[in-house]
Amino acid sequence: MERAGIPVHHPLLARLRARWPVLRASLIERVDRDYGVFAGPTFREARWEAWVRSRGIAWPAHESGGLALDDNFRAMAVAHPEVAPMWELRKTLNKLRVDRLAVGRDGRNRTPLRPFASKTGRNQPSTSRFIFGGPAWVRSLIIPEPGQALAHIDYAQQEFGIAAALSGDAAMMAAYASGDPYLGFAGQAGAVPSGATGETHSEQRERFKLCALGIQYGMGARALALLIGGTEGQARELIDSHKTVYRRYWDWSRATEREARSSGLMQSIFGWRLNVREHTRAGTIRNFPLQANGAEILRLACCLLMERGILVCAPIHDAVLIEGPADQIDEVVAAGQETMAEAARIVLGGFPLRSDARVVRYPHRYMDERGTRFWEEVCGIMAETRTCAMSGEGT
Repeated sequence: MERAGIPVHHPLLARLRARWPVLRASLIERVDRDYGVFAGPTFREARWEAWVRSRGIAWPAHESGGLALDDNFRAMAVAHPEVAPMWELRKTLNKLRVDRLAVGRDGRNRTPLRPFASKTGRNQPSTSRFIFGGPAWVRSLIIPEPGQALAHIDYAQQEFGIAAALSGDAAMMAAYASGDPYLGFAGQAGAVPSGATGETHSEQRERFKLCALGIQYGMGARALALLIGGTEGQARELIDSHKTVYRRYWDWSRATEREARSSGLMQSIFGWRLNVREHTRAGTIRNFPLQANGAEILRLACCLLMERGILVCAPIHDAVLIEGPADQIDEVVAAGQETMAEAARIVLGGFPLRSDARVVRYPHRYMDERGTRFWEEVCGIMAETRTCAMSGEGT
């Protein structure tokens, strides 16, 4: 996989690097029009706090009273879409090092994947050298070579499915099998009627989604309230619904924590270990089986894909980016998805995990919707919209 690398539009990257100081200043100016929190190139926390308060957003704070920015910006951008552009800008300013992005003369992004570097056994490639480690808009530099196509295949709601399988919770399994576990959860809790869809009940689905994801990370009522933009009472009701609907999951999760603290050890299905100390957080313990076994699934999937002749450009958390001839990519994707499902069944004792696939054929470029606005801004600033053309996200 490291040898294959990810195809990148090298000439455009070179222009981006050459004009980065101008682009950086212009991005600040354009994005900050909606916020007014920068003084030149400097982000002013007091101005941001004033903006947050003017919008009535309840933002986590330090004991000193100042806003806790770095640890919460991402979650707040999810809960409050109006925060997202500033989150993307801060990632761009703080994390993007265009000169360090590792792209060879052949236009391929290659960097050590560093398997097992995370305590959960997941890969940890350099965020500055790996194109998927930086801001979402930078991924728009990814483009297949002539005659080729790329496919991004990711496990759908992987951690929810893993939790259902490992705990043996029948209700959780049913929610996952429904195709939309978050809406399924809402239905099981009586919050939406039978026949509800993500379109008809998007607000309820989003709340139950944030609840399910937050619980996997050990989030309590206070933190969840900030995430959903509601009160602690509303957040507590959501958590209580989860405990009622998925009683067996909670029994398993509590038993997992007790055993871990008693033995001082946790391990994945294939034996990746975590030493548990007195100070190890409950959230870390309860999330470890989901993350560590998710890593096992993806690692096994990559092995099987490569053994079966499917070219993997890179693994990306719970997804892979694969490459193949444009006129054969549909068959390659079908084989890839079946292989990924097989890997999940092996690790989870027969429980299947779904996957979603998005195909990009030359001359279209890869697009991450979270970075679309920034890509448009960059193209506008560079005045090369023909080269940066938003010619479609894939077919």
